Amino acid sequence: MGRGSITPPPCGYESPDDIPVPTPLQHRDVFCQGPTPTPGSTPDRSPDPESGIRSPEPHSNTSSLNHMITKARNLRGSKVGIKDRIACFRWTWFTMTMATGGVANVISSLPYRSHWLTGIGLAFFFFNLCLFAINTILILMRFRLRPGSFLNSFTDQFEIATIFITICQYGIPKAGPWLLNVMEVMFWIYVSLSMVISATLYLTLWSTQVFPVHTMTPVWVFPAYPLLLTAPFGSNLIAGASKSGQLASLNAVAIAVASITVQGTGYLISFMVCAAFLYRLMTQKLPRDAQRPGIFISIGPSAFTAAGIVQLGNQTADIFPTDFMETEHAIFILRLLSYMAGLWLYGLSIWFFLVSAGSLWKYVKRENRNKMPFQMTWFSFVFPNTALVTATEALGSAFESNGLKIFGCVLAACIVAVWIFVFTSMVRCLWRQQL
Repeated sequence: MGRGSITPPPCGYESPDDIPVPTPLQHRDVFCQGPTPTPGSTPDRSPDPESGIRSPEPHSNTSSLNHMITKARNLRGSKVGIKDRIACFRWTWFTMTMATGGVANVISSLPYRSHWLTGIGLAFFFFNLCLFAINTILILMRFRLRPGSFLNSFTDQFEIATIFITICQYGIPKAGPWLLNVMEVMFWIYVSLSMVISATLYLTLWSTQVFPVHTMTPVWVFPAYPLLLTAPFGSNLIAGASKSGQLASLNAVAIAVASITVQGTGYLISFMVCAAFLYRLMTQKLPRDAQRPGIFISIGPSAFTAAGIVQLGNQTADIFPTDFMETEHAIFILRLLSYMAGLWLYGLSIWFFLVSAGSLWKYVKRENRNKMPFQMTWFSFVFPNTALVTATEALGSAFESNGLKIFGCVLAACIVAVWIFVFTSMVRCLWRQQL
């Protein structure tokens, strides 16, 4: 059988392999063409180590940056130029903005306020705007340098909702009515686009990719992630209008109902994907080292949903009229239901956190620390957990529990520390030309 062909092992277990070392015949023009198959072999169909998704097509010039740099290191005298690095820029870099915006959101949700906390939150907010602008410019340059890479890139996606959420938290209470009106329009645009884009992304994946269960990771949830930030977006938009005294100019009922509808859609899709992930764990064990950070993504669906539902429940008296649905008890019933559903989902997110953290226990040993080199997926240590912190603080406010509030503050400090660690690791890898 040819060198590039893949034969499934008899036991059926086949986690994605590490990036293969290119053969001498594959050493031509690394950054412009895919690998040249050996005579009589089939094209290389190795899975992408960052996505965990196996493509039925050969790797093209849009392969991951890590893949290309690994090839370049095997060439004597090869250098990776700035254009080559930009041409390999991927949507996964936007996980950095998701994490940074999530930290700003966490700081804003803390119940114990002070001027220095607000200053730190604003610093993260503006820094996130800069990162988002830089990422956008770089990925547009990639599409310019590599014609055709735009359409091929849609097996990934980025997330802008965290920027909208932090604008609602830090901007609306300080700005005039114009910003509230802009964000209301952006909410409806976001809801419409998130539904269409999520369905389009999944349809594209199902039409062009092959998904063996043994390659399954929670990364498959990513096309539904825009839906999962709708309720946090809507609740923060309503809260910002309430704090600024502009709630009367906002159609709060429509925003709340749309938030619950879209959030529920995203959660149910994610729940079914996570069920497939549990099946994969039961039959194929934990993912390989490079894919372990992606396990933390499983925390996000239940945590974001719990945070959004509870935050909306805290504002039911401001959102709904007293005679909503022709009963005077509607507000109380809706608040109670939101709190109970939030507790249910919060417990699930805690369970997924324990599983995700436990999957990293092996790396505590010194001999295993080099088995999981830095990738942009390390930001998965941050942004799903920001939702867990936000949900903790929302439940603490709902039940007036000082214990939950203090626990949320401790988690927030840990999240900031993890963000600093991951961000400095990224900068170090960039300096060493490992990204």
